Amino acid sequence: MVTYLLIAIGVWVLAIAAWWVSTKYLRSADNKQLQGRLTETRADAAAKKAKKKGTLSLLQAEDSKTGRIVLQLMERYKLVEGMEKMLEQAGLKWRPARLAHSCLGMFLLGFTVAWQLVPGNSTLLNSAAGLAMGFLPIWHVKRLRDKRLHKFEELFPDALEFVSRSMRAGHGFSSSLEMIHREFAEPLGSEFKRAFEEHNLGLPLDSALLKLGTRIPSLDLQFFISAVVLQKRTGGNLSEILDKLAYVIRERFKLRGKIRAISAHGKMTGTALSMIPVGVALMMFWVNPEYVKFFFDDETGQYMAGAAIGMQMLGYGIIRKIVQIEV
Repeated sequence: MVTYLLIAIGVWVLAIAAWWVSTKYLRSADNKQLQGRLTETRADAAAKKAKKKGTLSLLQAEDSKTGRIVLQLMERYKLVEGMEKMLEQAGLKWRPARLAHSCLGMFLLGFTVAWQLVPGNSTLLNSAAGLAMGFLPIWHVKRLRDKRLHKFEELFPDALEFVSRSMRAGHGFSSSLEMIHREFAEPLGSEFKRAFEEHNLGLPLDSALLKLGTRIPSLDLQFFISAVVLQKRTGGNLSEILDKLAYVIRERFKLRGKIRAISAHGKMTGTALSMIPVGVALMMFWVNPEYVKFFFDDETGQYMAGAAIGMQMLGYGIIRKIVQIEV
């Protein structure tokens, strides 16, 4: 079994190397084709554009030439759009195929390590270890996304007050959005710059702001977009609205901080209760390995260990759900 697994890992590595080499040559061919397009006349470009059907997108889509097999599998289960959205919200320039390859590589690594270290060679436990390792890239992307969104929400009230002061000084709303890029750090500056550029290229302001709300799933940002859209349709003092909105967002941040401090005890309790069985298992494995081998060698012990791990994860999830209060 180990030999077959090592052969599978070798085949996977060779496939990744072949994919990288083919991608390099394909990109070279695409660059030559792009150079040819740039040197053609304007009349030829207009004629080709007239013959084309469908719509064009200003955003870079996933290249179907790279990671073709993985993309086909993800498209079959409708995972590409969700992965692209998660990577975009995390601020990473990865492609969905790269994330899928990372998960597959970590799964094979975890399965191999568990096969060599865990006594008994249990396929169930080795697969569970592989799945846990396989979810690490997704957990990393999700962690970066949450960190980026939290940073955006921290800077957002200051950005609203900046836009309000700029409008009082005589600047337009669109130009105020463009100035945010020069005054504020990532990710707020880049996201508002992207919205301004989309609006500057001809996209209506409402659509540009709605796309910004899609990229940044924040409730505070949705309030801002709704206020701007309603003010554009009905009129009113937008600078005053933005000042009040910034005040409300800051008050929500204060309340969220108080709730986080109150619920910290419950989170620590859940973490401690979840780590106690792990610590006891490691101590028993060190003191009396023969006693612990029952959970690896015997089939009944494997089912008992799997049920214990599942119940422990369920209990930890319930505790986290209780102490997690949204404001």
